[in-house]
Amino acid sequence: MPAAPDRSLGHLAMLLFALVISGSFSLGGRAAALIAPEALNAARFAIGAGVLAGAASLGPGLRRAQLAAPWRYPLLGGLLALYFILMFVALRITDPVSTGAVFTLTPILSALFAWVLLRQAAPPRMAGALALGGAGAVWVIFDGELDRLLAFEIGRGEAIFFIGVVGHALYTPLIRRLNRGEPALAFSFWTLLSGCGIVWIAGLATGAIAQTQWTALPPIVWAAILYLALGATALSFFLLQFAALRLPAGKVMAYGYLVPSFIVLWEGIFAGHWPHPPVLAGIGVTILAMLLLLRE
Repeated sequence: MPAAPDRSLGHLAMLLFALVISGSFSLGGRAAALIAPEALNAARFAIGAGVLAGAASLGPGLRRAQLAAPWRYPLLGGLLALYFILMFVALRITDPVSTGAVFTLTPILSALFAWVLLRQAAPPRMAGALALGGAGAVWVIFDGELDRLLAFEIGRGEAIFFIGVVGHALYTPLIRRLNRGEPALAFSFWTLLSGCGIVWIAGLATGAIAQTQWTALPPIVWAAILYLALGATALSFFLLQFAALRLPAGKVMAYGYLVPSFIVLWEGIFAGHWPHPPVLAGIGVTILAMLLLLRE
């Protein structure tokens, strides 16, 4: 069990993670229709990998010993490549708040994978909190409309992004399972570099990279690429790896419940889009679930 100061740093890392990730939904939603998901992610992964390479070189260093069992990195990088590409496919179809609500299903899925891979059993209180948070997320996904919930009318964008969320949820416990003592920065770099290669292969295969008119992209797209590369890729990769080595997987992903709240805040401040009260009630339930999960 990590020492208390280490656990505190893990919690702080995940709070920053939720804030950074929520910004990617709001900003990404404005850029998603202007560039192919494969092209956008190819650029952001390449920049993010370069930033982490520099940080890791100045910090713990990049060593050949870190490449023991190199198959670990494409596995982890592939899961995140799947998540990020499907996120931007979904943002072309649905709104950032609904997409963020789907993201809040990550904790319950992550806890399930943690039990399968690590035998980290969730005590009854934690299981109840996960179920509560999942219920709040579902309420937001259905826009707080009981008729849609009873009819189980799931939007196409939400369904697509759910596949990516499953990959993201599996990624978190796999970090603990596959890490062999490598420093978080170095482990993050090799994972991101592998994900970068996978995204570039996908982008070249589909023609998305070649067909993108890079010099004609509007400023909002370049702003999104840089934010996603520096914040939601390089920084978030490191924060997630850092926290996952100090906290149980369920507590790490509990902070995902904050994402819709932060998205609502960003959307309200920058676009004046505030959800109606039933949706806010669902977001409140997810926050309550997070607080329950974080209790010792």
